[in-house]
Amino acid sequence: MSITEINFDGLIGPSHNYAGLSLGNLASARNAGAVSQPRAAALQGLDKMRGNMALGLAQGLFLPQWRPDGAWLARLGTDVSGAEPHLRAAAMSASSMWAANAATVSPAADTRDGRTHLTVANLVTMPHRSHEWPQTLAQLRLAFSDARSFAVHDPVPPPFGDEGAANHMRLTERHDLPGVEIFVYGQSGGPFPARQHVEASKAVARLHGLDPARYLFFQQSEEAIAAGAFHNDVVAVANERVLFTHEQAFADKDGFYAALRDALPCVEIVEVPASAVSLADAIRSYLFNAQLVTLPDGVMALVLPTEAQDTPAVWSWLQQMVAGNGPIRRLIPVDVRQSMANGGGPACLRLRVVADPATIDPRFLLDERKLDEIGRIVATYWPEEIAPDDLGDTRLIARIEQSWLTLVDHLQLSGDLLP
Repeated sequence: MSITEINFDGLIGPSHNYAGLSLGNLASARNAGAVSQPRAAALQGLDKMRGNMALGLAQGLFLPQWRPDGAWLARLGTDVSGAEPHLRAAAMSASSMWAANAATVSPAADTRDGRTHLTVANLVTMPHRSHEWPQTLAQLRLAFSDARSFAVHDPVPPPFGDEGAANHMRLTERHDLPGVEIFVYGQSGGPFPARQHVEASKAVARLHGLDPARYLFFQQSEEAIAAGAFHNDVVAVANERVLFTHEQAFADKDGFYAALRDALPCVEIVEVPASAVSLADAIRSYLFNAQLVTLPDGVMALVLPTEAQDTPAVWSWLQQMVAGNGPIRRLIPVDVRQSMANGGGPACLRLRVVADPATIDPRFLLDERKLDEIGRIVATYWPEEIAPDDLGDTRLIARIEQSWLTLVDHLQLSGDLLP
């Protein structure tokens, strides 16, 4: 078997719009009502995937979801034409693009039965995301259908909010070796909701059959949530033995660091001090919502948004970091501005799965040819612009539906994913 880390990116869907639906997500609120560019957004995401493949990283894909979600509106006693604007916008949301919220993943090396376990996130805190999980689950069960290698679980039941890998980190000496899994939950975030419930995290650890000696539960700091870190991956990211984090990410930083060093003595903690980079600058630039990856030559790199370059305090600190002798040696800026404007950086767009690619449905794995073909479909069918007032336009809805059908048919998934 060839065990490797595969990044599954969510392709940004043809209904991508700025309706400002996500309370506590400052970028989403700041850009509410703006005109979005679904075609440019999806092409930016594909370019990021292409860049990661050029670095020698394995790359997978999750598809956009069928929009508008008429079944969800029907359960609310309405439809697209009759729905109030806020419900119509929620039914049209393209937020499944942020695959970090698709599921929580425990690699086979960590689990009791030696299979990779995935629990689809319920996302119950936000109405526009709460109806994502059935379509996400359908894709997970297709992509990871090999029952000898994978176990795919239903969501944790409400009211325990679970937002997936965005609040989960794994540290290990090497991806294919047993690791320490870190579940980060919230309790209070001042004016904003804490989206990850500790009981959801505990349930996932039980479902995945993890060794209690090799997982930790720690609370996200209230000040981080109040500052706009609606998920832990806005203020911390981990890869193999390295934790890259803001000083104010955790409620009990010292206790967390001590427990982590006890569980994994080889861990290296790279902490960005608040005196150098404020929480506001960290969140504005999405410094920590970067993909921290190990390249084939063993070098560790940060794939981070270009906004980090545009924030002087952030870029200055990063330049000093890579000039030193720490574990993170390369900075790779990428342009995902359309996603960033709705509150999701490079790390939001991907779900990390450590597995043998041969055990995964090949329709969900990318190569250059498939990437080119998807790019041509996006360039031809995705709407160029969407204003919030357009969401009820029957011509736009027809185009969004045709875009999805064309993509799914091309990938030979229409028989499995048609609504």
